[in-house]
Amino acid sequence: MMKVKEVRELSAQELSAKLGDLKKDLFNLRLQHAINQLDNPQKIVEVKRDIARVKTVLREKELAAKS
Repeated sequence: MMKVKEVRELSAQELSAKLGDLKKDLFNLRLQHAINQLDNPQKIVEVKRDIARVKTVLREKELAAKS
């Protein structure tokens, strides 16, 4: 699980790359869950929250760049 402080320290390019990685992880977790191989379903929730954190910080940086 990522902390917001850690996310804010990354650049926009790093955040975009991290977002792609998190989306791949989420896909793999959902696939494992569908075929009953996922040990901890809570992991899906954690990854979704990490995705939301990254998207939020990306949006903040985008808005800060415009103003």
